[in-house]
Amino acid sequence: MKVHGGMALKQVFQDMESKIAENVDPDSLTDVLLSKEVISRDDYSRLRQVLAASDRCQDLLSVPRVSSDPQTFIHLRLSLLDEYSWILDEIDDLLTSPTWQQQHLQFSHPTDGNRVIKYCLVYLF
Repeated sequence: MKVHGGMALKQVFQDMESKIAENVDPDSLTDVLLSKEVISRDDYSRLRQVLAASDRCQDLLSVPRVSSDPQTFIHLRLSLLDEYSWILDEIDDLLTSPTWQQQHLQFSHPTDGNRVIKYCLVYLF
């Protein structure tokens, strides 16, 4: 089965949702997703009204277009690059972990997981 890099990232973001919500300022993520037209101005305004940052981050990750479009998770990954490189390290570690791959992804060959992470990195840079 061919696994798109965005789908793998989506699964990792879902697995790490609470850690991201607790540690990331959602305003920068919201700004990036608005600029990429992933979320609407209405979504943006609604999210800005949520007072607690962790709640705002969780709400952002559950916006239907965000949660359904695998490409969005590539934009999310990019938005974490400057300030939250330690979270990106954890994301990359999960993507290349054989245990995580067995639990979440179905590859036709054992090294396909390494191809997914390379795809994500090449696509992003």
